[in-house]
Amino acid sequence: MGTSKRGFASMDPEKQRAIARKGGQSVPNEKRSFSQNHELATKAGRKGGHSVDPSKRSFSMNHTLASEAGRKGGQASHGHRARPA
Repeated sequence: MGTSKRGFASMDPEKQRAIARKGGQSVPNEKRSFSQNHELATKAGRKGGHSVDPSKRSFSMNHTLASEAGRKGGQASHGHRARPA
C-alpha cells in the first residue's frame, strides 16, 4: 500500500512546521491563559469532568470497559490488528 500524496502528513516537514507556527501565533500571549496559568487549566479540566452526569461516566463506573477501550486505542495507534476469536 502506497502513501497518499494529499493532506498535511504528506507535506514537506518544513512546510508543516510553518503552518503549525501560524496556528500558535494566531492567539495573542495574553489570551493563552492555560499556558500562563496552570491552576486555571486544572480547574477547567476538573469542571469539565464534573459537568458529565455520573451515570454517563462509563469509564469511571466500569474499569473493564475502560481497559478494553485503552487497549483498542493502543492497538489502533500502533498498527496492530485485532486477533480473531
